[in-house]
Amino acid sequence: MSQMNRRRALQLLGALGTAGLVAGCGTDDADGGAGNPIKIGLVAPTSGGLKAIGDEITNGFQLFLDLNDKLLGGHPTTLLTADEGESVKTGKAAVEGLLKQGVLALTGVVDANVMSGIRNTVEEARVPLIGSNASPSSLQSVVYIWRTSYVLDEAGRALGRYLREQLEPSARLAIIAPDSVGSQDVVRGFRQEFGESDPRIKDAVVSTGVFTNPSKTAYRAGIRTALSRNPSAVFCFFAGPAAVEFIKQLRIEGFTGKVYAPGFLTEGAVLSNVKAEDALGIQTALNYSSDLNNTANRRFASAYRKKHGTSPTTYAMASYDAAQVLDQAIRIAGGSPDPQQVNLALGKIGQIDSPRGVWQFNQPRTPQQKWYLREVQLDGQVLSNVLVTELATLG
Repeated sequence: MSQMNRRRALQLLGALGTAGLVAGCGTDDADGGAGNPIKIGLVAPTSGGLKAIGDEITNGFQLFLDLNDKLLGGHPTTLLTADEGESVKTGKAAVEGLLKQGVLALTGVVDANVMSGIRNTVEEARVPLIGSNASPSSLQSVVYIWRTSYVLDEAGRALGRYLREQLEPSARLAIIAPDSVGSQDVVRGFRQEFGESDPRIKDAVVSTGVFTNPSKTAYRAGIRTALSRNPSAVFCFFAGPAAVEFIKQLRIEGFTGKVYAPGFLTEGAVLSNVKAEDALGIQTALNYSSDLNNTANRRFASAYRKKHGTSPTTYAMASYDAAQVLDQAIRIAGGSPDPQQVNLALGKIGQIDSPRGVWQFNQPRTPQQKWYLREVQLDGQVLSNVLVTELATLG
């Protein structure tokens, strides 16, 4: 272990104290009465190609507040929002602006590059960040950064394990993804689980440009290169407007075979912007499906549909859980919590009864959770991600 990593590990242990030993304990010592008003800062894109994901994150957190009398841990809560933008510079400015307003904790963050870029700012401020989307695997040995979403390589691992068994020995798979930090995590996880030396994915990876608002020809060259190996199936990683254009361009180039991807490919507004014949049958792996049959999800999904007129996404769910986690931690921290007390209390939370199913934080401060296989099917006249089966528990 390097000197730097050893020092970080010691800092982590010092910040946690005995939190790991008391995880799951009750909150008998917490002040259950009404506390002083608090402020929570939410960082998410409010414009650009990632705005739709930013809206979902905001909606999910706000829904928890709506269902709980605008209280977190018994404290009247004001949610302050700041525009993440589309760069590390704008994301860092958003975080710094919220910190200046005296927030008790931070949440949100969509882009993996932004999450990596704000790491030192958050750690030095000693204010907990409960990230609800961006989660690069390179984010290690943090003290004040927690994530309620996933680690990106897990999306690839869940499908890699599944397809290794499902694809015929003679099958050939093309892997298409943008040249980004998140894509590298996903593809690495997929290849590790599928088998790096498996001939079915030999020389399979084709990288494309990184676009939040791609043109109608942005992916055509990459798709043609991938299809030149005559694949029987495609594995890809795209989200938002990029996912819409990729699906359209893949079909325009004549590919009619099976498509597999992390669930972001068909999540949110994507399915309302593609033709049914282009999307039907796409299978994706994700940590959430809006049709999961559990009490927490029935309450969450029903309330979300009533308020927004559409089914919730994993982005909204993870943000809802970020609020739920903060609610528990602030209650444990007591009547006059400060950011360091809340951070320590986060380590005392046991299992979270979530719409995705029960999960808990692992040592790296990310969820140990189930992953599900979903398939795009018609629900009446509407395309929907329908739950097929449980794939794995990861984290």
